[in-house]
Amino acid sequence: MPLKLREELAKDPYYQVCARSNAECEGRITWEHALMYAGKQIQAKFAVIPECEFHTSVNRFQDGGGMHKKTNEWIAVGRATKEDKKKYPNFPWSKYK
Repeated sequence: MPLKLREELAKDPYYQVCARSNAECEGRITWEHALMYAGKQIQAKFAVIPECEFHTSVNRFQDGGGMHKKTNEWIAVGRATKEDKKKYPNFPWSKYK
């Protein structure tokens, strides 16, 4: 992740709480790259969502957490602005409506 993006996320209060916040949440907050474009992770604020270790299925929750990639993609797509969408014209935006 580019340093500039990392610094921007660290300052934003949204990235301090799990985007899928519910009773299952456990562990520290991680940043999930929810979307791919042309075979690479999208390095943009809208495409990275904060999740607890449980919802990212990392560390002690590896292979047993609550990772649900389609939900993560849906959250990220919902955060994209019109300007964001213009930057990725071949992304299947309508697939997530």
